[in-house]
Amino acid sequence: MSTLKADTIQSTGGGAATLTGQYAAKAWGNFNGAGTVAIRESANASSITDNGTGNYTVNFTTAMSDADYSVVATGDFTLGTDGLPFLAVNSDGTSGSKTTSNFCITSFVPTFSLSDIQGIFISVFR
Repeated sequence: MSTLKADTIQSTGGGAATLTGQYAAKAWGNFNGAGTVAIRESANASSITDNGTGNYTVNFTTAMSDADYSVVATGDFTLGTDGLPFLAVNSDGTSGSKTTSNFCITSFVPTFSLSDIQGIFISVFR
């Protein structure tokens, strides 16, 4: 058995290597969705825009090849709130569609009220 360990893999041209046949996340993020909205940690997510209570736009650093990607999103449960949050992707109240450069998330509580939540966690696959 062999083990390969590397901190960075680059293409022969010196840029980021393109791995084919791999199904790793194309982007992921851990965001603060309450108070001052901000990225805690991420990969390929350049910024998050606060569009109002419980409504956010996630912007990619490097655009997707098309809008046929999949977003998995979940949120923090905070004691003393209205219950477990749930999130809807592409629910921005206007176009409702993902683009190659961003997508929208809306967070609700069980009463279907829009609600800011402390933690939003996303993974994007393409």
